[in-house]
Parts: sequence; structure tokens; C-alpha cells
Amino acid sequence: MTDTERSTPERRAGERKAGERQVVVFELGNEKYGTEISTVREIIRMPTVTQMPGTPEHVRGVINLRGRVIPVVDLRTRFRLPSTDLTENTRVLVVDIRGENIGVVVDAVTEVRRISNATVEAPGPTATTEESVYIEGIAKQEDHLLILLDLEQALSNQVPSNLSDGQRADQLSENAAA
Repeated sequence: MTDTERSTPERRAGERKAGERQVVVFELGNEKYGTEISTVREIIRMPTVTQMPGTPEHVRGVINLRGRVIPVVDLRTRFRLPSTDLTENTRVLVVDIRGENIGVVVDAVTEVRRISNATVEAPGPTATTEESVYIEGIAKQEDHLLILLDLEQALSNQVPSNLSDGQRADQLSENAAA
């Protein structure tokens, strides 16, 4: 994806006003999830991951991506889903979280899709907890429901909110790499 193809905040705002958003759709188990395409830098096959001692359970380790060491988070573990073996469809979404690249392991990436905002509903208080603030909504599709995620929230909820943006980015990087 080139910089000219990447969605800017202004473009996303225009798309939302126009009534739609563009998301990368991926699978975890039997469920389909989507995240704003603007946060996804690239999608890669599962590389060799170097495990780091003393890291949180959901941090698989780090990878070398074209000379840059980036942390890799297992979204299944982060969301407390049962673990499964890696397959040929396993992918890593390299996402930009506050200027830091983080790899996110998913079972498969299926498509890039435009979602009408009219099809999106809040999940409601019964289906969410304080921990699941990263769920932006549920998009009703023809044959399934698509859970829309804010990966920045999902990956940074351990960073204290009283820190400045720069401090939060540093802490996020430390948490993900620790």
C-alpha cells in the first residue's frame, strides 16, 4: 500500500460523512473482525518470531521487518480466545499505533471492504465490559456480523491515560516490546 493509497484522517472523515468506512477484514476463529484500513501499514505472512523473556502473555516476541525490530502481539491471546496452531493463512497486520509499528497476528485476512455506517450498531452494555472499549461497533453484513475494532485501544489500554502522547507512545512501545 503506498502513501497515496493510504487513507488520511481528513479522507476518513469525508468517508464517514459520506456514510461509509473502509476496513481490513480478518478472522479469529469463526468470527470476522474489521479495523480501519488507515491503521494498517501492511499485511505479511507469519515470519519467524524471536521470543522475549518476561513479556506479557499476548506478546509473541519481536520480528525483523526490513531492518526494523517490531513487537508482535497475538490478538487471540489478547482477547482471551482459545489458541490454535498457525496455518498457511496466518497473517501479521503491521499497524501504526501512535507512530509505532506493531505486528498483530490474525488467523487470516480475507478482504478490504467498504462498510456503510448505517449498518453499524453499538454492541450494547450487556455485550461489553470496561475491558472491551476497543469494540467500535457491530456491522451487519449479508451473511454475518462484522466486529469493528479500534486496534489502538485494543493494544494500548495498558498505557496510563495521564501521560502525554509522546510518553504514551514510549510506554506502548515498552509494553509491547517488554
